[in-house]
Amino acid sequence: MPDAVVIGSGPNGLVAANLLVDAGWDVVVLEAQPEPGGAVRSGEVTAPGFVSDLFSAFYPLGAASPVIAALGLEEHGLRWRQAPLVLAHPTSDGRCAVLSRDLDQTAASLDTYAAGDGAGWRQLYGQWQDLGPDLISALFTPFPPVRAGFRLARGLGLAGGLRFARFAMLPVRRLADETFTGAGGGLLLAGNALHTDLSPESAASAIYGWLLASLGQQVGFPVPEGGAGRLTDALVRRFTSRGGQLHCDSTVTRVMVRRGRAVGVRTADGREIPARRAVLAAVDAPQLYRDMVGEDHLPAQLVRDLDTSFQWDNSTVKVDWALDGPVPWTHPDARRAGTVHIADGIDELTEFAGQLAMRRVPARPFLLFGQMAVADPTRSPAGTETAWAYTHVPQFPRSDAGGAGITGRWDEAETARFTERIESRVEQFAPGFRDLVRGRYVQTPVSLQAADGNLHHGALNGGTAALHQQLVFRPTPGLARPETPVRGLYLASASAHPGGGVHGGPGGLAARAALVEHRVGGRLVAAGIRRTDRMLRGG
Repeated sequence: MPDAVVIGSGPNGLVAANLLVDAGWDVVVLEAQPEPGGAVRSGEVTAPGFVSDLFSAFYPLGAASPVIAALGLEEHGLRWRQAPLVLAHPTSDGRCAVLSRDLDQTAASLDTYAAGDGAGWRQLYGQWQDLGPDLISALFTPFPPVRAGFRLARGLGLAGGLRFARFAMLPVRRLADETFTGAGGGLLLAGNALHTDLSPESAASAIYGWLLASLGQQVGFPVPEGGAGRLTDALVRRFTSRGGQLHCDSTVTRVMVRRGRAVGVRTADGREIPARRAVLAAVDAPQLYRDMVGEDHLPAQLVRDLDTSFQWDNSTVKVDWALDGPVPWTHPDARRAGTVHIADGIDELTEFAGQLAMRRVPARPFLLFGQMAVADPTRSPAGTETAWAYTHVPQFPRSDAGGAGITGRWDEAETARFTERIESRVEQFAPGFRDLVRGRYVQTPVSLQAADGNLHHGALNGGTAALHQQLVFRPTPGLARPETPVRGLYLASASAHPGGGVHGGPGGLAARAALVEHRVGGRLVAAGIRRTDRMLRGG
């Protein structure tokens, strides 16, 4: 009998599994898909010899994550690669805001929009250099992050703490207005904030944009050499080399609960796999609670919260291309960046986010565009490019702001019309792009969920990044900890704190909680946590 069963072999599941085997536990990982990795996989889907990242592609949070760093994945074949420039955001006036690991280069690009804006970025990045280590530590520490929080409070003082609290609540548009005169700095911040489902006017969107842009300045947006799947390969090799077992094509349909405790799982083919100590579920919260556990084992308030207050993030459409040459960006800096943002100003980002909020398919989608051979030449034959772009669409559209009648069926005709809209956006900033397309592969909300059950209708982050579903509100109001109302069951997915991104945080926290419960006195601690959580949930 294994000590633990981990449901799901995405990065969170594999991080959790690695930490448990390191502690001497006998661990089995069960994966529904034919191959491991969740949303960290790659393959040749556009043309032979062109390696595309099927879901996620660049990993600043992975590079900064103390959880992943502690695993020493480089010893298991992982090699990070970087593009000459981290990110470029060209605008139609011929200028381009650039994020570089060279601070002088980033500042100089912003000064082309308005003299002195480079100094504004230096000030923001200086704030990150002062606070970033403790903020990262807080993200990867069980909630509440007492030690990291104390260090932050001690360093900031009362007055500084109040001002940082205001900073943390700011919409990114307001932060840009307070810091920059020209448009470039705001584009870097807002474009990074909109990697989530926030708008430029959303509370706390500033801290998302600042965090991701600052990480880009500090560690870049690195990619695994050979494809995203190489990160998964390293996690799997490390896990199995320590005696862990991984079984693919093993869909878990039920968490078996006896006398209030998780004792194992049942799979779609009827197998029952017992777990002596714990079940860790790297699946989204609604799937775990509604489908795998069942309402009978849960507080009534938790069930009501899932029905009324849990909010998914937006859906996604992603296009991969095999290109016969480099992308012909009008601005030369965009040709050297691993990631390019496509939106002609913050107002256009607001329009995009507003149409999403109204459940309208955006007329001018904001694109995150990746050119992978710029960062990693092994991805495609010499002189060619493996590229991708993704954008967000409503989970269930009411109308199409672009006038093409896209309803959200995502059949062949709708997919083709929206792909044309995406490629037109790229063509605006890279004339001649379409002439280079050798092959393409399109993923819609329907096909994304089919490829990874956690990508609910194409949602990438396990629930909205909005402030009302973060910290003690994630996934529903409670303690923001991986412990669930069922003893021995832990939520280890992006639905749990600290949320989405390939950083292993939820998996690491879940593994840590499981290990603590089985140390001397740990059961008393875990019981206290669950009692408090039930009180907060009203059950």
